[in-house]
Amino acid sequence: MSSIVTRSLSTAAPAPSLPPRSAAVRPAVLGRLNERQVLRLLQVRGPLSRAEVARQTGLSAPTVSKAVAALLKAGLLEEAEAPELARGRPAPRLRLATDTAQVIGIAVDAGHCEVVSAGLDGTAHGPVAVVPTPASYPELLAALEQACRGMMAKPGVKTLGFGMSLPGLVDYRTGRGVLSPNVPMTNGHAPAADLAERLGLTGTLLQESHALCLAERDHGLAKAVDDFAVLDVGTGIGLGVMLGGRLLRGQSGLAGEIGHLTAVARGGRRCGCGNTGCLETVASDSALADHAARKLGRPVSVDEVIELVRTGAVDLSAELDETAEYLAIAVAAVVNLFNPAVVFLHSPLLDLRADLLDRIADRAAERALPPSFAQCRILRAQGSKRQGAVAAAVRLLTDAIAPEVAIAPEVV
Repeated sequence: MSSIVTRSLSTAAPAPSLPPRSAAVRPAVLGRLNERQVLRLLQVRGPLSRAEVARQTGLSAPTVSKAVAALLKAGLLEEAEAPELARGRPAPRLRLATDTAQVIGIAVDAGHCEVVSAGLDGTAHGPVAVVPTPASYPELLAALEQACRGMMAKPGVKTLGFGMSLPGLVDYRTGRGVLSPNVPMTNGHAPAADLAERLGLTGTLLQESHALCLAERDHGLAKAVDDFAVLDVGTGIGLGVMLGGRLLRGQSGLAGEIGHLTAVARGGRRCGCGNTGCLETVASDSALADHAARKLGRPVSVDEVIELVRTGAVDLSAELDETAEYLAIAVAAVVNLFNPAVVFLHSPLLDLRADLLDRIADRAAERALPPSFAQCRILRAQGSKRQGAVAAAVRLLTDAIAPEVAIAPEVV
């Protein structure tokens, strides 16, 4: 795990054009940045004493105490007793609020949505609520509101906000779904803002592949990795990329739609986006369901096709081989374009055959540039979209304290 690097903020005098009161504002701003630094350290390291926080951040003990007091008052931290040692009672340890506060994570998808409550450390507070995805937008909001209110009713636990992941294109400038072939009732709507108004909470919306990036970064195998990609293969295919520890979003959040690159130039299936021959028409869960439907002579859902293959009710070995070939092309493209340290694959298809991930990696190695591929690992993703939604909610709270900065402030 990477270490926390502390550097000083320049103490140069303010420019003459700034009003005199800017000097009075400066300590307050630095105080918020210190609070964010303390909060981020506890997110990365887990529970620590005040002395350990001061030692690992390089901040003075009084500065740490002031930041901790503000975070405790805001309900973002808790104090917990450390195990007693032989040489006396240890100092209380600080941790992200878990017993007294929670956030809610919502993963919207075709077929069903998942809703979960969790502490600020990402620990789930209970079972996942599965909500069938309704046919209309008002029904969707009503169903999600009901699920959230059930979780908000826990006695003694304050709900601080929620995160929501959404398939398709999400315009981060407006917080609206732009084009979601698989959940079209959200097109043109701002589901996080609309649900926030109903619940009286603060909420944030993010594209589902970006949610998987946050899940892998905060709770999965990428905690110490700054440059990685997540290829999400489900009903469609999406791509989330993190470079230098930051999500690659594009000017409005629409980056990463690799599933709509043309894979079949002529005669391909029509995609939900309106085009034909898109990658997700030949290398997704829904593409495999289409193969099964043709073999069985009846419509087959994505969930059903997974079960049919697992039980041996239908043989799709050749179709899985074809899927692996197309996914290898996608992986090789990601490796060549972004030079990541890791490409994570997130897909239930990997459960269908033990060697499928290795086959994809081997075929990708044949197509990717050798120097780039030699520096990259191909792994199965561990995070989920609901975990990513929880991580987004926690980051929303963190960003409300102070914006992310690459340096740590000095005490003034």
